[in-house]
Amino acid sequence: MSHAPIDPVDLTAELIRCPSVTPEEGGALVLLEALLSGAGFECARVDRNGTPNLFARWGAKGHENSFGFNGHTDVVPVGHEANWSVAPFGAERKDGFLWGRGATDMKSGVAAFVAAAVDFVRRTPPDGAILLTITGDEEGDATDGTVALLDWMVDDGEAMSVCLVGEPTCPDRMGEMMKIGRRGSISAWFTARGEQGHVAYPHRARNPVHAIAQLGARLSAHKLDAGTDHFDPSTLALTTIDVGNGATNVIPAEARMTVNIRFNDLHSGASLTEWLRTEASAVAEATGVDIGMEVKVSGESFLTPPGPLSALVAEAVEAETGVRPGLSTSGGTSDARFVKDHCPVVEFGLVGKTMHQVDERVEIAQIGQLKAVYSRILAGYFAG
Repeated sequence: MSHAPIDPVDLTAELIRCPSVTPEEGGALVLLEALLSGAGFECARVDRNGTPNLFARWGAKGHENSFGFNGHTDVVPVGHEANWSVAPFGAERKDGFLWGRGATDMKSGVAAFVAAAVDFVRRTPPDGAILLTITGDEEGDATDGTVALLDWMVDDGEAMSVCLVGEPTCPDRMGEMMKIGRRGSISAWFTARGEQGHVAYPHRARNPVHAIAQLGARLSAHKLDAGTDHFDPSTLALTTIDVGNGATNVIPAEARMTVNIRFNDLHSGASLTEWLRTEASAVAEATGVDIGMEVKVSGESFLTPPGPLSALVAEAVEAETGVRPGLSTSGGTSDARFVKDHCPVVEFGLVGKTMHQVDERVEIAQIGQLKAVYSRILAGYFAG
């Protein structure tokens, strides 16, 4: 039985119409499960703690040639809907673009791969397996999304040999960038507790504002590193200093500061936590102000060294776009930070200029181009 090729633009539009704002499923995974099941994929919902997730596999479980894809259908909130020029979940087509929340990040990427995978197994069934892990919790805390899928796969004997993540990776031009790694991210919350007093008698108080300011200056002046072969220098940003003191003649009892570090593979969450704690202790000892610290490591840095997987993706991108993608580790975190513990992983997707913005949109022609790239990657992988 012959089947018409799946139109990735139509599928993206259907997904946009699903209001899947984290953690709502919104009908997106139900839609994908029906489509994939109808094409011979074995599907399982892997929901955990209310987070919706979908696993799908075509081919034999545990096959040594198992190509994986990771993506998400959840989206960030629309913000003030009145600021949109279109309905956020209307999937309107105009001016050569498809508009709506999730158009770029990343319902177009999911639709392009699903369309490519379904057409591929129908046209040329490969000697191997194609696995999809689609989560509804990438834009949220990400504790029960891709992590839950990977945990379930281990327990159920499922495995990907390699994985492609469909995040929008191109800054301005289709095809210009793919990701072979990501920086790590750590946030630290400092609370300085001193002793309140009158500003005219500072010797009778212990000023936590001075202490938190000194700590901020020490941290921001420190050069973490000069970068590596594949990573830019690590960066530290003071994101807020909060005191909440409306009086000009009162030394407050408490001050708070938040710091975020995006770090390369010269560091780890543990090593940076120890450095931050040492710096805080030094300021506390010098000022007599107690400084507490809480830390959250959102993800460690990782790198998939350039090799067969990145070459396969780069060649497919260049063949379809005429642009050889640069190998980058820039940007924020993605769920590739979890996948990298399972198998080699790279990322490639559309131009991401409007992701998370009001009037998010994607160039319609790029969705078809992305399907062609993904189709070529699958053909190249199973051709050996």
